[in-house]
Amino acid sequence: MSGGYDAVILAGGQARRLGGVDKPGLAVGGRTMVERVVAAVPGALRVVVVGPERRLAGVVSAREDPPGGGPVPALRAGLREVTAPWVVLLAGDLPFLAPAHLTPLLEARTPGAGGVVAVDAGGREQWLLGVWRVAPLRAALDGYDGRSLRGLLGPLVAGRVPLPGRASFDCDTMDDLKEAHMNVLNEWTALACKELGIDPARVDRDAILDLTKEVAHGVARPAAPLTAYLLGLAEGSGTAPADAVARLTTLAGNWAQATAETLTDD
Repeated sequence: MSGGYDAVILAGGQARRLGGVDKPGLAVGGRTMVERVVAAVPGALRVVVVGPERRLAGVVSAREDPPGGGPVPALRAGLREVTAPWVVLLAGDLPFLAPAHLTPLLEARTPGAGGVVAVDAGGREQWLLGVWRVAPLRAALDGYDGRSLRGLLGPLVAGRVPLPGRASFDCDTMDDLKEAHMNVLNEWTALACKELGIDPARVDRDAILDLTKEVAHGVARPAAPLTAYLLGLAEGSGTAPADAVARLTTLAGNWAQATAETLTDD
């Protein structure tokens, strides 16, 4: 279906399970999560980010009243800045959201309908991942005094769209954030191996990470990437022993003692 759309990204809240930090402002893979969500809506006529003031190029800022008051006040504030007939409503902590994930939602729009919402692999509606017709959404907001997005948006749903992969993965806890970082690491490892012509199956990533961690703590931070590079050179030249990683890990763990002995040698 044709029809221009704006995007409203809810990037406020108090993130209690993350210790009250600015959750959308946390970095995953070199960019903040809210920057990643903004990048997922390149076709939006206007992108409205609701929450604390952020220096994001090309976006309109809005603030819910009261600050941190929840998703319904945030949506109300964001919708005031919307001028298109449709709005994509998104959470600000979706680190794996991509433009391709929004395509089936946008294609599922139908004239006169209220909107469509994404559902995850378990069939659960993701109320902060959907596309809504603005006129009925504004009307529903005018007569709504509840706090739940489900209560507001549920009666407007005209379609539910299953999305593959990690489109709806959000970061509510430190474990979620750790998983997001590890997924980025997996992607980087696969891409780097492809670029270098290396079989990913030959790379014991966890052992290498443990090695560099041991070197960073036991020797010095700059020694960690240097050690990984030297290990790579040895592997490439065929001079590395089969237990090279274990040897280097042990060496780093005993570095303080080895250094003391070296400095006291006559």
